[in-house]
Amino acid sequence: MRAVTYGQVGELPTVVETDEPLCPDDGVVLEVGATGVCRSDWHAWMGHEAVTLPHVPGHEYAGTVAEVGRSVTRVRVGDRVTVPFVLGCGICAYCARGDSQVCPDQLQPGFSLPGSFAERVAVPRADHNVVPLPDQVSFAAAAALGCRFSTAYRAVITHAAATSRQWVAIHGCGGVGLSAVMIARAVGARVLAVDVRADALDLASRLGAETTLEIRDDTDVAGAIRDITDGGADVGIDAVGDARVAAASVRSLRPRGRHVQVGLLVGEAAMTALPMDLVLARELAILGSHGMPAVDYPAMLSLVASGALSPEALVTRRIGLDEAGAALAAMGTPAGAGITLIEPNAG
Repeated sequence: MRAVTYGQVGELPTVVETDEPLCPDDGVVLEVGATGVCRSDWHAWMGHEAVTLPHVPGHEYAGTVAEVGRSVTRVRVGDRVTVPFVLGCGICAYCARGDSQVCPDQLQPGFSLPGSFAERVAVPRADHNVVPLPDQVSFAAAAALGCRFSTAYRAVITHAAATSRQWVAIHGCGGVGLSAVMIARAVGARVLAVDVRADALDLASRLGAETTLEIRDDTDVAGAIRDITDGGADVGIDAVGDARVAAASVRSLRPRGRHVQVGLLVGEAAMTALPMDLVLARELAILGSHGMPAVDYPAMLSLVASGALSPEALVTRRIGLDEAGAALAAMGTPAGAGITLIEPNAG
């Protein structure tokens, strides 16, 4: 089969002919209908996360079950499915209570396993992790849910517990930030989108942001947000993964506000300092959001099937495998707004 792979950190990924994936006894092989190009894939490509080389990236995907392992009981050949990017073991205490996204024995196609930038991908632990798709949800919509939309969903709905008329400041309008804009607006929140790019803010406005803040070199981000929201945001979400952004988000919160860290902080930035004096004085909450377990997908998918959420609206570019390497490399620089999808078997 054809797959996108790279043999060295930072080496431009290329399309190669490779062996078909072996179906795990407890897993399935999917024919990939669509897979997203995510900045997390870029981080692995840059060496910020350890992967075994040569490596096939890709962790946001949906497709059709082509093969089923002999111990699988809940999935059949021909099923249309998607899969969380974190595959829980299904037997530990965290998985038992519905928190597979923090399973200590987790697996991740695209990181610890070969990923979905390929015509087919193997998915272990299928009974615990594979999620059936409603007929109304396309592969493109399901792939757009990926890690970005599902992580944003838990950030806004579960962790931030955003409600109607609360101010939600979303820092960064890439895929995960725009997902958060759409989700926060769907629950009736007042959304303030923050970015350095006018085109990203324009898309955020079309997706429901009430107002936007375009950052320039001299912008006092926290002060501007407090002015716009008349005292501070109820919720701040760092969808970039930047120490300055995280600190500005915390400083922009009103008393009892919640900061949710969604963007990945790497290297020295992972040890970033936050204004803990404000955390104490204002009784602020600092939370992290890392994907979503399969058990929580049906509620989100029902909103997509009903039209209340439209992740496919985030898709601004569709490409084939031949263009995937360049698209991955481009994730390191500010580019066009929205999500790029690869359709490995299209045409």
